[in-house]
Amino acid sequence: MTDIENLEEIKSKAEAMTDENSFQVVSFQLGEEEFGINIFNVKEIINTIQMTRVPNAPPFVVGVVNMRGRVIPIVDLYIRFGLSEKTQNKNNNGKVIIFIEYGNLSVGLLVDGVREVIRISNSITEPPPAMVSGIHADYITSIAKLESRLLILLDIAKILEVKSEVEV
Repeated sequence: MTDIENLEEIKSKAEAMTDENSFQVVSFQLGEEEFGINIFNVKEIINTIQMTRVPNAPPFVVGVVNMRGRVIPIVDLYIRFGLSEKTQNKNNNGKVIIFIEYGNLSVGLLVDGVREVIRISNSITEPPPAMVSGIHADYITSIAKLESRLLILLDIAKILEVKSEVEV
């Protein structure tokens, strides 16, 4: 895992280096897959802490935490993406929470680990293929083709969208 404890300094440098042709993401692992979210949405990254379960929350909201006086919901991306339980680490030891802000929402994303902060050129990204396996295509903005791997770039707005699961 890359040392990204000084996130504000990294974000400041990212802002200075960002232009219309590139952007920076925080990449993280879920099982064997690597995903990325825009660094400007990331507020903090911490090791997993004790969560409190909330009755009647959507299944992917695995609890809430008190973060600096604010109650923040925690979203388990394995559940949100409908990933196989075989790849999921059932105990939260070694997992990381990425705290993000999107609009006026603050949420923690439960992931296996953070890999790095990486600058992505728009020229190496493309939309997801029409048939994407594993994750519903709505959660993906694009796929970055790096030298030795693909990085799935996520749409934070879609991940945080909650639709009624029960029709009345």
